[in-house]
Amino acid sequence: MTAANNTESLRREVRSWLEQSTPSGWREAMTGTDQESFVRLQRDWFGKLAAAGYATPHWPEGWPGGGRSLAEQKVIFEEVARADAPRLILFFVALYHAACTLLECGSAGQRDRYLPGILAGEIWCQGFSEPNAGSDLASLKTRAERRGDRYIINGQKTWSTMAQYADRCLLLARTDKSGPPQAGLTYLLLDMRAPGVTVRPISQITGDDEFAEIFFDDVEIPVEERVGDEGAGWAVAQATLASERGLTLVELSQRMRYSLPLIAAEMRATGRADDPATRRELGHLIARVDATCALADRYLLKRISGEEAPGDASIVKLYYARTLREFTSLGRRIAGLEGQYYRGFMRGATQETGNWTVDFMNSYNWSIAGGSDEIQRNIISERMLGMPREPRSWQLGSQR
Repeated sequence: MTAANNTESLRREVRSWLEQSTPSGWREAMTGTDQESFVRLQRDWFGKLAAAGYATPHWPEGWPGGGRSLAEQKVIFEEVARADAPRLILFFVALYHAACTLLECGSAGQRDRYLPGILAGEIWCQGFSEPNAGSDLASLKTRAERRGDRYIINGQKTWSTMAQYADRCLLLARTDKSGPPQAGLTYLLLDMRAPGVTVRPISQITGDDEFAEIFFDDVEIPVEERVGDEGAGWAVAQATLASERGLTLVELSQRMRYSLPLIAAEMRATGRADDPATRRELGHLIARVDATCALADRYLLKRISGEEAPGDASIVKLYYARTLREFTSLGRRIAGLEGQYYRGFMRGATQETGNWTVDFMNSYNWSIAGGSDEIQRNIISERMLGMPREPRSWQLGSQR
């Protein structure tokens, strides 16, 4: 069977499974402040996907559904987006950041300890960004002092996605201040139930608390929970950040494409379906969404063929963020005054729900998360165009 036939067979299989398995009424369970319903739905949906082998197609062969090619993984992501199934926001860091980091940089013992737990539903968060070290990751100040067979952690992290639910944390801390900033970072695995760990959810403008602050007061982490060598945390962190590229952008761009009917429905509801100016705006938006999908597809094809170049992912990320803002802004303008009405937030959903005020506010998350727009432009200018480097305070980091 050819590769094309194989992926089309997989597409039919995934589409049929999603038609039968996507939970009905899931948006209601993820709306508002009912955290118990949100967590229960996410756990149930993760369990279904994991059992079917669709949660871990990017893991190695031998794990459920593992060993899939990037082309096959793309099919799964596209079909999940097409079915408008829930996003696994509660498990994203575990499935991608944690698992991919352990598979690439972790020890055999760490993989044996943690990968089965992730597959069983353990929730992980990421402890990278700090109040004064978001995009400038190399300037972080959280300290890890070696005392015998343990590290003692003191400091603070912020904008950690879903940290209030997490069992474990991917922690980047400073073990040395004497040399270059990147050379003094160490990568650690933290038990979020350890004494001295305090988590405070951050209330957002939408009313959601998708992110949290984490405080460390003399928190002890055994040395065997270090990933890589002491001082090698910068390189390990780049492996973590690379794990979210490609397929995530394919899924998000496809979700935006399948949400375009929301704009058309708003035009009909407000009597603007025949308005030439509004139709032109919709046509412009459709072209931008199609271009975003094409850019994401092209980037993934370059990854599949081994032709990815520095800055390729930044182009897609930057274009997606701008298109998403245009999408939500158009919906809000067409809806008029009624579109300004706040109807509550949807935790962990996409940014295209038809709740235009919240969608519009949420769209700005993607101008910051995963590296701000300014960071993406610097990466493109420096790594693709060969322009002079900015001062260190604007170098690549993370906002997760």
